[in-house]
Amino acid sequence: METPDHATENPAEASGATGIAAQDWATAAADPQYRAAVVDLLGALAYGELAAFERLAEDAKLAPTLGDKAELAKMAAAEFHHFEQLNRRLTEVDEDPTAAMEPFAKALDDFHRQTAPSDWLEGLVKAYVGDSIASDFYREVAARLDTDTRSLVLSVLDDTGHGNFAVEKVRAAIEADPRVGGRLALWARRLMGEALSQAQRVVADRDALSTMLVGGVADGFDLAEVGRMFSRITEAHTKRMAALGLAA
Repeated sequence: METPDHATENPAEASGATGIAAQDWATAAADPQYRAAVVDLLGALAYGELAAFERLAEDAKLAPTLGDKAELAKMAAAEFHHFEQLNRRLTEVDEDPTAAMEPFAKALDDFHRQTAPSDWLEGLVKAYVGDSIASDFYREVAARLDTDTRSLVLSVLDDTGHGNFAVEKVRAAIEADPRVGGRLALWARRLMGEALSQAQRVVADRDALSTMLVGGVADGFDLAEVGRMFSRITEAHTKRMAALGLAA
């Protein structure tokens, strides 16, 4: 996954870490509810990275040139490396990676099935817009995690290079045929709605995760802050649409 321009500000970093965000894993994990929330988070991230790897490999089949195909293959490899990091971490904390991922598989599979791109350009926009929305969400959550887990989460959200690649290709396509812009703008708006709905469903279905977000575990993350978080994610989406040359 990636957040190409890291457009959302990390509120905990801006204000200084306190509470759990200032603890290491060994200390924070003594709280069983916090531990459960982190296992859920890592499981969701791990399956997301595995799905991203599979999707990029599929998208490579639509690539118009060998160079484009090779670029997507390189990005797919980076996503799989991120998956391996998360898989290894879950094993290190005595959790079964498959069991941790299982609760999130259907929701993510449904999202990808409902937003299957019809062509190369839609695939690029999906990777740039859809993955970035997810990354912004996880980056926000990471601000309230223990130091060890936060470091891991931020490392797997590093840019795989898809952002700049997608912007370059999409802007070139729009320049060649301006009509493409309208179709892709509608597609990106649909992706935004589906991604946010999917994120909300996943959180609502997992008690530990939802408690973390509304402040039962993580310090200071109340319902008002959740609203502000989604506002920041929406603002970042608008900026990325502009980078693509699309209207939000």
